[in-house]
Amino acid sequence: MASSFQQSGEGLSLRELSKSCVFTSKLPADPAFETPEISHRAPREALGPRLVRGALYTFVRPEPAEEYEILGVSPKALDDLGLAASEAMTQEFHALVSGNEFPWDQSKGGIYPWAQCYGGWQFGSWAGQLGDGRAISLFESTNPYTNMRYELQLKGAGRTPYSRFADGKAVLRSSIREYIVSEALSALGIPTTRALAITLLPRSKVLRERIEPGAVVTRFAESWLRIGTFDLLRARGDRDLIRKLATYVAEEVFHGWETLPSVAYSNNGQSSPAMDSTSKNTSKNEVEENQDLQENRFTRLYREIARRNAKTVAAWQAYGFMNGVLNTDNTSICGLSMDFGPFAFMDNFDPHYTPNHDDHLLRYSYKNQPSIIWWNLVRLGESLGELMGAGDLVDHEEFVKEGLTETSAPAVVERAEKLIEQTGKEFRAVFLSEYKQLMRGRLGLQTEKETDFQDLFSEMLDMMEALELDFNHFFRRLSNISLSDIETTAQRSEMASIFFHNEGFESVSLTEAAAKERIAHWLEIWRTRVLEDWDTNNDVARQTSMKSVNPSFLPRGWILDEVIDRVEHKGDRDILGRVMQMALKPFAEDWGLDREEERRFCGDVPKFKRAMMCSCSS
Repeated sequence: MASSFQQSGEGLSLRELSKSCVFTSKLPADPAFETPEISHRAPREALGPRLVRGALYTFVRPEPAEEYEILGVSPKALDDLGLAASEAMTQEFHALVSGNEFPWDQSKGGIYPWAQCYGGWQFGSWAGQLGDGRAISLFESTNPYTNMRYELQLKGAGRTPYSRFADGKAVLRSSIREYIVSEALSALGIPTTRALAITLLPRSKVLRERIEPGAVVTRFAESWLRIGTFDLLRARGDRDLIRKLATYVAEEVFHGWETLPSVAYSNNGQSSPAMDSTSKNTSKNEVEENQDLQENRFTRLYREIARRNAKTVAAWQAYGFMNGVLNTDNTSICGLSMDFGPFAFMDNFDPHYTPNHDDHLLRYSYKNQPSIIWWNLVRLGESLGELMGAGDLVDHEEFVKEGLTETSAPAVVERAEKLIEQTGKEFRAVFLSEYKQLMRGRLGLQTEKETDFQDLFSEMLDMMEALELDFNHFFRRLSNISLSDIETTAQRSEMASIFFHNEGFESVSLTEAAAKERIAHWLEIWRTRVLEDWDTNNDVARQTSMKSVNPSFLPRGWILDEVIDRVEHKGDRDILGRVMQMALKPFAEDWGLDREEERRFCGDVPKFKRAMMCSCSS
C-alpha cells in the first residue's frame, strides 16, 4: 500500500521518525551486559565472541568507520519507513547508515543497539550457537502513515559475541547482492527483508576468498527472529524462555493472539468459517481424527508461522528464486526471504539447480526448497511441542512451573506429533493453493481448473527442462503473444522460436523441428484454456494482465557480477543506481535510462554465464 505522503512529497526526518526497542524491553539480555550503560562503558573488544546463555541478545554498538561512502539508497525503502526522500542527503542519515552514530536516549526507554542470539541446523546438522555475527540492530521504527513497525539493522558493522571466529564485517560483493535482491523481491511482491542503503568502507579490508573492500548494508524487517532462535533454546532446555519468546512473537510481531488462525475444526466436525479454501478439502475422517487434538494458542501460532512460510516458498517456486542456504537460522518466523548468500533467479529451467557451489548433495536445490522449509518447520514444531501438546493444560500453574511429568509426557508428545503432522497437511495445502494462484496469473488465467496443474503447469516445466528454455523469459515472451497469432499449427510452430536462446536451439537429443513441435502443442493447449477465461476481444487486457506479473527484468547472477565489477574495480557508481531503478520496477519495459544497457540486462543470459554458482560468503 502506498504511503499517504507519496503524492504530497512529504515524509519524516530521521530525527522525527519514532524509535522504540520493544524487543530488548520484553526479552532477556545477555547477563554479562544487562543494561546499555554496562555495554557502553565496556571496551569495544570486550564485546567479542563467546557463548551467551539465558538471553536472546547482547547490547553492542557498531564499530565506527574511519572513512565511508554512501553508494546507494533505495527510494522505496525510504518511503516504506516513512522517511522523506531528501533525508538520504543529510549528514545524520549518513552517520547512521555508516555505523558512526546511533540513537541512545535513556529518557526514551533506553534505546541502544543489540545483536540477537540464536542457533541453527546447517545442512541438516546441528551447529550450536550462531547469532548475529555481523549484524547489529539499531532500533525499531513505526511508519506513521502505514503503522508498520520495522527493526532497522546494520550488516557488516563489526564483531559481536556471536561472530565466532569471524570479523563481523561484510564484503562489498555480498553487500551489493543483498542490497539489490532485497528490493527486487519486494517489488515482485515476494515477502522479504528490505535494504535501505549500502555504504562502502574503503579502509576496511576483509579477508574472504581474497582481500576485499568492506561495506555495510542498512536493512530492515518486521522481525529478524528466525526458527534458529527457538532451536537454540530447545537445545539448551530453556523451556521458560521458549514460552516467553513464543508469546512475544504472537503479541508483538503478529500483533496479538486474536490475529492467528482460528481453531481448525469446530465441535460439530465442520470446518471453521475462518478457515480458508486451502483447508476445506479435508476428509470427514481427518476431521473426526483431529477433534481431540485440543488446539491451543501455541498451536495456532505454529500454524501461522507455517502458513507464512508456505506462501513465501510458493512465491519462490513460481518466480524461480533460490535462497541457496535454507538453514534454520536463515528461515524467518515471519516467512520472509532473508540472509542472502548464494541466491539466484533461475536461468534455464532445471529443478536440480542450486546456486550454492558448496551444496554438493543439492539439499537446497530449487525442487527441494518446499520440503526443506517444512523440514525446518518440523524443527520449530519440536521446540514448541511441549506447549502445543499440553493442550488445555498449557496455562495450569503446575505445568508452567514444572513441565511434563513421567506420566503426562507420552500423551503430550503424541498429541504434539499429531498437531505437527496436521500442520504439515495445512502447509502443503497453503503452498499448493498459493503456487497455483501465482502460476495461473503468470499464464494469464482468471479461473481455477482442476486439469491446469497437469495439462499446463507440469507439461510446461517438463518442456522447459527438456528444451533448456529460460524460465522467466518464457513467461514474459508468452505475455507478448497475441492469440490471433497462434490460431493455426503453422503459426504456433513459427512462434515457438521466440522462446529459444539467441544462439538458436541446441540439443544432442532433439532436433529444432521436434522442439518447435512440442512448444506448438503446448501453445495450442494454452490458447484453448485462455479462451475459456478471456473473450478474444479482450486479448490486449489479458496481455496487460500477464505483463503486470511477469517481470521483464530480474537481477540475474551475471548482471550482479557485472555491477560488482564496475563498482569495485572501475569506479562506476551510477550503475548501482540504474540497476536499483530497474529492480524496483521489474514489470516495466522502459526505465528511461541507458536504452542499450536496459535491452542487454533484460535480454538473453550469455551462454557461459547461465546457472552460475557462488559460495556462502557471497
